[in-house]
Amino acid sequence: MARKKIALIGAGNIGGTLAHLALLKGLGDVVLFDVVEDMPQGKALDLMEAGPIAPWDCQIKGSNDYADIAGADVIIITAGKARTPGMSRDDLLGINTKIMTSVADGIKKHAANAFVIVVSNPLDVMVTLCKKLTGFPKHRVVGMAGVLDSARYRSFIALELGVSVESVQAMVLGGHGDEMVPVRSGCTVGGAPVTRFIKEDRLAEIEERVRKAGGEVVALLKTGSAFISPAHAAIRMADSFLNDKKEVLPCAAYLDGEYGYKGFYLGVPVRIGAGGVEQVIELRLTADEKKQLEESAGHVRQMVEGLV
Repeated sequence: MARKKIALIGAGNIGGTLAHLALLKGLGDVVLFDVVEDMPQGKALDLMEAGPIAPWDCQIKGSNDYADIAGADVIIITAGKARTPGMSRDDLLGINTKIMTSVADGIKKHAANAFVIVVSNPLDVMVTLCKKLTGFPKHRVVGMAGVLDSARYRSFIALELGVSVESVQAMVLGGHGDEMVPVRSGCTVGGAPVTRFIKEDRLAEIEERVRKAGGEVVALLKTGSAFISPAHAAIRMADSFLNDKKEVLPCAAYLDGEYGYKGFYLGVPVRIGAGGVEQVIELRLTADEKKQLEESAGHVRQMVEGLV
């Protein structure tokens, strides 16, 4: 069987890390695209030369030509300006809208059958825009957000309790911003509710850190934003699609009445398999969680309406 083809749009920190992870996992051959001349070619050459050491046999190519993404099974978009200290994700809207417009045009022309994962910020707006511009069906365009935000929630709970992150299950819904919704009612440690182990006031502090986690990394790095954890999150989604794993993962999915919302993307649990986004899973939320989700959805809706 021919190897799968993975196209990465944007060869910056996230794109380079995505390429490394895709090769390590043997997911398929990789095309690393960027508008900056020679940069994707340089990263691709470096990764190719690591192949005999790692080892991996999948091929990687750097390119400045959208034609090279032709035939891609999955496309991951990271292109766009990253945050700097003091910026919110929403501050990136203007410049990244222009970039996404160009990216969507390239994908539509050269890889019209691909499954598309959007990582660019502001995430919920960019993935909505990508679907609109490509005209792809909703099951073939999805946003990476909840996998990362949920991992941060799990990490902070595990750190607080001194347990393995694998013993903590948690999920974050809503927009990928300061209004995101850590679902406390579904957070468990070893199968038991997290509220058995951590007092509610302390949980509130941890959940606020989850909402601000991206900004915390930006403030520490000073010259960029998180790239290792977002890359792992997007690869997890791509792996579930390429290998038909049918994992249930929190992602930005196009809603068509689920959770009471319609016509835009929002972070919810979905099943990802060979059919793309095969199902939106509706959780039972508490009254407070529903209120939080409404606030988050309202912010996303407002941002999306601003695109028109």
